[in-house]
Amino acid sequence: MLNKDWKMIVITGAAGFIGSCLIEKLNEEGFYELILVDDFSAESKKPNYSSKKYRGLVDRKDFASWLKKNHKLTEFVFHIGARTDTTEFDVNIFNELNLNYTKDLWSICAEHCIPFIYASSAATYGLGEFGYSDNHELSAKLQPLNPYGDSKNDFDVWALKQEKKPFFWGGFKFFNVYGPNEYHKGRMASVIWHAFNQITKTGAMKLFQSHNSNYKDGEQLRDFIYVKDVVEVLFFMMQNRKPENSGLYNLGTGKARSFNDLVVATFKAMNLPEEISYIPTPKDIRDKYQYFTEADMAKLLSVGYDKGFRTLEEGVSEYVGNYLINSGYY
Repeated sequence: MLNKDWKMIVITGAAGFIGSCLIEKLNEEGFYELILVDDFSAESKKPNYSSKKYRGLVDRKDFASWLKKNHKLTEFVFHIGARTDTTEFDVNIFNELNLNYTKDLWSICAEHCIPFIYASSAATYGLGEFGYSDNHELSAKLQPLNPYGDSKNDFDVWALKQEKKPFFWGGFKFFNVYGPNEYHKGRMASVIWHAFNQITKTGAMKLFQSHNSNYKDGEQLRDFIYVKDVVEVLFFMMQNRKPENSGLYNLGTGKARSFNDLVVATFKAMNLPEEISYIPTPKDIRDKYQYFTEADMAKLLSVGYDKGFRTLEEGVSEYVGNYLINSGYY
């Protein structure tokens, strides 16, 4: 059990979507000795962390040196920060911000026996040619579809090869996460966020047509997971940080749902009649379009996680009703 009173927990990507929701969860559990790491220059992200309780802010460029100096006071590191833009194709950006930055933090945590959780991604699975198992032997075979996915998988593969590891480590492959505090993500925000905004403006929602004969329009399937379930898992793993629990983990619900289901749930949460139409998928992404993702969740369950996950309808209802409607941020 972590000491709430003096040792610090670090969250990188703290001003972002998942990182800020993790801070809220930690605060709810009585943890206030938090060090928040990010690029805090963007005023648009300030509402994500300004009302939270924490010890201090550290710029992401200064964090590695900060951690070296303060390792004795650091109880746990959640490395959630990353460049997540799947439309960015400059490999150098991902090498700097995702791959090499995470290697530096891993090495410091390994040197000083600091438990370390980092954000991997379901983007590592590419088109799903090898399935969606978080079996370690699969990582070297995976074929991501873009530099972002490559950067995440490259680190997973590198981590598995290291002889010197943190006392406990976990790489979590986030599937399609949605929920509060994603308002700043723009194009990279969840489909629920885009659906809410499009329906608010037009009363209708446009989805991509299917260009795969095995799927009807709007019946493309994804594993959508509510961000509050994500942070529940991360908190559980912090509390169960045993060396034998180290490794890669999928983090979805284990149940794929269609985009039609998602939009129907959004209309219902907004108390509006459904109006859905379909437009062609842009040609430049058609050959890289995922028609199905579904997390194999057996490993997480095997280490004792038993809280379950919200259904898509439950998550969308809470997100829309409690956060999107009447919110100035959205």
